Amino acid sequence: MLRVAKFGGTSLANGAQIKKVIGIIKKDPCRRAIVVSAPGKRHPRDQKITDLLLRISDHNHTRNDLHEIGYVDMITVRFEEIVKELGLEIDIKQIFGDILEKVSKLGPLLAREYLASRGEYLNAIIIAKALGFEFIDADEFIHLDEKGRYDQKRTANAAQKIGLVEKVEKGIVVPGFYGIDAQENIRTFPRGGSDITGAIVSAVLHADMYENWTDKPGVLMTDPSIVPDARTISQMNYSELRELTYMGANVFQDEAVFPVRELDIPINVRDTNNPGHPGTLIVAKSNDEPNNLCPITGIAGRKNFTVISMSRALMNQEIGFVRRVCSIMEEEGVSFEHMPTSIDSLSIIISGDQFAGKETLPSRIDQEMRPDGLVTQHGISLICVVGRAMVHIPGIAGRVFGALGQAKINVKIINQGSSETNIIIGVSDSDFENATRVIYNEFVV
Repeated sequence: MLRVAKFGGTSLANGAQIKKVIGIIKKDPCRRAIVVSAPGKRHPRDQKITDLLLRISDHNHTRNDLHEIGYVDMITVRFEEIVKELGLEIDIKQIFGDILEKVSKLGPLLAREYLASRGEYLNAIIIAKALGFEFIDADEFIHLDEKGRYDQKRTANAAQKIGLVEKVEKGIVVPGFYGIDAQENIRTFPRGGSDITGAIVSAVLHADMYENWTDKPGVLMTDPSIVPDARTISQMNYSELRELTYMGANVFQDEAVFPVRELDIPINVRDTNNPGHPGTLIVAKSNDEPNNLCPITGIAGRKNFTVISMSRALMNQEIGFVRRVCSIMEEEGVSFEHMPTSIDSLSIIISGDQFAGKETLPSRIDQEMRPDGLVTQHGISLICVVGRAMVHIPGIAGRVFGALGQAKINVKIINQGSSETNIIIGVSDSDFENATRVIYNEFVV
């Protein structure tokens, strides 16, 4: 049996945490492929190593100037402390000097991505030596296409070429968060991208299990900053995980599902600080069916959406209306999250990040589409209630809206996916936390 174990930044924030990780790895000889993030925060006011590296990249200096930036010292001292705590001998200053030497030869964009990846790179070198495993750089086999997406075929070929399957028998450590493009330049995944690396390594090795170790006891039913005693989801399927992570649950990177889903490799989200907790098991089809007492799997949401709503008589008979609206958005470089419709109305839900700098979009749609009415609402939160049992148990939506009505929370948007595994509601940003608590308390008894 082979387990791929990915450890996040908080799990590797300092030497003491890394010792916990080493203990977890050594406890199970099946954990022979390890993927690591860069060191995260040691305390709330601390800074992540990746953030410090990105600040270095923001300085357009020569190599000599880079050595004089305080962030360089902060990074090297942090890694030197980790090396000392682990009782290792690694020349961090020399390695980081080589990194800065290469940065000085790269253009700004390539230098930024290269620097952003070096926290994982250094941490993997350290942890490989501490474990006695082989360090395998991600740039030796993880390939991305021209759009920065995982290139499955090239990655599989490269992994075979370097003998990754054979190497894993003695144990390997791979840095997360990055790969290389067709020109062999370092390219990073989105934040949380070490989860993607772990999934890729799991797929390439055809692992029996992908363990994702974090600072939480699995995937929680909702945000613990809103509901402090939120329950852990014991088991869920890939689709539920994707819905929840996309809508704001931040335990797992939503794109990391795809490499393992194709091979039905289960994911186990675990807690580094409580390794005895079983965490959350994510599988293709869950056998742990929710019951009538708690028929939902989880609740997640995000703030700061803009909703453009338009109405027009006989809209349903006007061929190409929606296509033309979408063309305007494409020309403006704006993507939408959801598009609820009725016979004579259409709403477009856009994230705040997408809408920023595109404030003239509603007026352009109004001028070109000539709707009977157009209203723009800002400061909208979307809350997603997810559950595979919702399709089988009647009255779930009624309980959601009944609970919100009792709490006098105004629902501005209602949308449900065709799979009937989720209900999305829109409320004012000011009602977001209370609405989440109300829904949670309605179903969790």
